[in-house]
Amino acid sequence: MATATAAELAARLDRLPMTRHIWGLVTLISLGGCFEFYDLFLTAYIAPGLNKAGLFSPESLGPFAVLAPIGVAGVGTFVFSLFAGLFVGAIFLGHAADRYGRRAVFTFSLLWYSATTAIMAVQQSGFGVDLWRFIAGVGIGIELVTIDTYVSEIVPRSHRGRAYAYNQFIQFIAVPVVAFLAWLLVPTAPFGFDGWRWVVLIGAVGAIFIWIIRLGMPESPRWLARNGRLEQAERAVSHIERRVAAESAAPLPAPGALEPEDTGQASFSEIWQSPYGRRALILSIFNFFQTFGYYGFAAWVPTLLIAKGIKITTSLEYSFIIAIANPMGPLLCTLIADSIERKWQICIGAAGIGIFGMAFANAADPTALIILGVLVTLSNNLLSYSFHNYQSELFPTRIRSRAIGFVYSWSRLSAAISGLVVAFLLNLGGVNAVFSFIAFAMLIVVASIGGFGPRTRGLALERIAH
Repeated sequence: MATATAAELAARLDRLPMTRHIWGLVTLISLGGCFEFYDLFLTAYIAPGLNKAGLFSPESLGPFAVLAPIGVAGVGTFVFSLFAGLFVGAIFLGHAADRYGRRAVFTFSLLWYSATTAIMAVQQSGFGVDLWRFIAGVGIGIELVTIDTYVSEIVPRSHRGRAYAYNQFIQFIAVPVVAFLAWLLVPTAPFGFDGWRWVVLIGAVGAIFIWIIRLGMPESPRWLARNGRLEQAERAVSHIERRVAAESAAPLPAPGALEPEDTGQASFSEIWQSPYGRRALILSIFNFFQTFGYYGFAAWVPTLLIAKGIKITTSLEYSFIIAIANPMGPLLCTLIADSIERKWQICIGAAGIGIFGMAFANAADPTALIILGVLVTLSNNLLSYSFHNYQSELFPTRIRSRAIGFVYSWSRLSAAISGLVVAFLLNLGGVNAVFSFIAFAMLIVVASIGGFGPRTRGLALERIAH
């Protein structure tokens, strides 16, 4: 079938059973994302170490010291630097995977992360740490957009929900790992090298190992077909079919009805054409507000606990216990991922963050703090995997990476702002003020997606795109 059309190739992919080979492809993609999550979440766990090392002093922060009078110089600038980089990467380079391919950009961005993060680990000033944190964030911003695009295009339509939940399960394994390493290393200085630096370097070195493993990853057949490389796309699909057929030990089901071809010029202006313009607007509003809840808690757990009067060592211990829930949440979500409409899963997760977050703010008992912290984390997990799945489904292959990059960039911008906002609110009104603002942001999330988001569950990507 060397002359198969893009629509025929897509139909052949969508009819496949979810065997070990396809799960293996998702695993390889997810392992790369594992180190992106390691880097995203290390903010929360090394911040106390950076502060202890004097890197948040006015002298060390350089130009960022001007923010000291409003209480955000320090952890706030560190969080801001990462997410400012993520914003730049997502909005200005998010289209790269549409132009150069999912696999090429995927690999490049991981190498970028490893190199820039290693450089950050040896900086001697707070300004230097923040600067290289920003540069590393640019590479991570491209990576996360490409992962969402990649997974949606290789997984059969009936299993996309489970695939994204599994993808986040693998990625979130990084969170308890970085929390555990920080608990052990941050209060110490092995071989005279600050513990926080060891935590950063471990992530950078590990990412190179995963890059080597992923050299055998195939390009997305949908991207190949869309770009006129039908023979390569045919070979990629045929290889997947042979592996799936051998593993299922049964004839493959017949392809379903062909969906409309993916046509168009793949320009930025297409994002604003019907029906994509309405979707882009809804997702932009959603993404801007969802991160205030997500990273407002996840990136600040030890600091929030310290603000409640818990000493740094105990705070890191509690944070590690809470972090263990991170990979468990997506694993539990595989049970409902393809049974409940995606938009309602997003709304349930947002509501949980708001409700459990307010309870966390008003709790004092250590056991209650840990339980409520776990419940906020599980709600974060549900929100995260479902919206990554959802936004990757709403745009066609030709602009999928570009559109995801654009709408996702607003979450990067708000996350950068959240570092400053949370620091300001924490200084102004304590933990209660932080979670009151988070609850408001989650209300906006529920209203935007629940009220205006389209349905996607069980539909072919090409059908949703039209």
